[in-house]
Amino acid sequence: MFLGTYEKQLDGKRRLLIPQEFRTADNGAEHGVFCFLSMKDDCLEAGGDPLMTDYVDRIESLPFGSEDRTALEEAFYAGQRPLSYDGGGRITLPESLCEEAGLTDEVVILGMGRRFRIWDKAKWEARKPGSRKRAGVVMSGEGA
Repeated sequence: MFLGTYEKQLDGKRRLLIPQEFRTADNGAEHGVFCFLSMKDDCLEAGGDPLMTDYVDRIESLPFGSEDRTALEEAFYAGQRPLSYDGGGRITLPESLCEEAGLTDEVVILGMGRRFRIWDKAKWEARKPGSRKRAGVVMSGEGA
């Protein structure tokens, strides 16, 4: 599982050191990760083979050619970037993904179980209090 929060720097070539704990066979991410723009938030989502399987299963459960399936195929498959690690455990994020997610040189990597997210640090700091509050509501059984 991808666990923990890590503050990292993007260098001038958009290289990002992925935590060693994330680069494991258990995560299906020992050679690299799949990375794409989040469908909900201004961040990137990434993960290994289990994440890919989750999305493929969800997409294939929808009727072929349906609007919902096509939208997911366009957002997931067309926006997908398989990224390999360099010798130092870094991935190079495509410029287009960095721009779309609004990433600057300071980022936060958030472990989220079978996936992880890459946020611009300032955006994450602004979001964090509301996210924590919402989690408390959900855990108390008051959320929908």
